[in-house]
Parts: sequence; C-alpha cells; structure tokens
Amino acid sequence: MSDFTVLEWISAVFIVLGIGFMLIGSIGVIRLPDFYSRTHAASKTDTLGILLVIVGLMILEGFTINMGKLAFVLIFVALANPIGSHALARAAMESGLKPLLFRKEEWDGTSVIADSKKPSIGKSKQSPSGGSA
Repeated sequence: MSDFTVLEWISAVFIVLGIGFMLIGSIGVIRLPDFYSRTHAASKTDTLGILLVIVGLMILEGFTINMGKLAFVLIFVALANPIGSHALARAAMESGLKPLLFRKEEWDGTSVIADSKKPSIGKSKQSPSGGSA
C-alpha cells in the first residue's frame, strides 16, 4: 500500500483538478473564434485552476506560515484575475473591437474586403446631385 496520507490525497486531487482546468482554458484560448471568447476562457478557467492549485498546496502545507502566505496569494489572484480580464475586455470594446455576434461578415464566413471588391452589376450609379449618371 502507498504511504500517502488522506491530506496528501485530497491535496493531489485539488492540484490535478486545477491543472485540468488550466489545460481546458489553454485549449479554449486556441480553439475559440474571437477575442472576447478567448478572454473569457482564459480568465474563468485559469482563475479557477490556479485557485484549486493554491488550495491543494495549502492543504499539503498544513497550518504553517506558508499556508498564510498562500492564503494571501489566493485572495490576490481571486481579486486580480477577474478585474484584469474585465479591464482588458472593456479596453477592447472601447477601442472599437466588436464581439463576433455583431460582426455579421465573419459569422457568415464572408469577408468585408471581398464583398466590397465585387462588381456592382445592374446597379445604376448616381451623381452627387441625386440624378442618374
């Protein structure tokens, strides 16, 4: 039988779950289609993943000064990651980057550049005064 204690097993479960969440978040950053989806995947899963890893390390460490230090890191990460990702998404929105839902040309699979270069057959050109040319 193994020499691991119950606390070491519980700690290992938390750490493995945390690593799993961070792996899922990394895959989401690669696979998702736009900036906002990727930011969401990175912020939510990585925050939960690192919190689970820190909790696992706190259990493994026991009631020592290092557990207190890890508790401060846990509080900082729990506050800083969501605030940072919100600030990042808000800055992108204010700079004019629209979410994929509001960019019809990318949702359809067509391109704005390709559509604007298509010849306008059958459309009459109008002069600036409003009459036909």
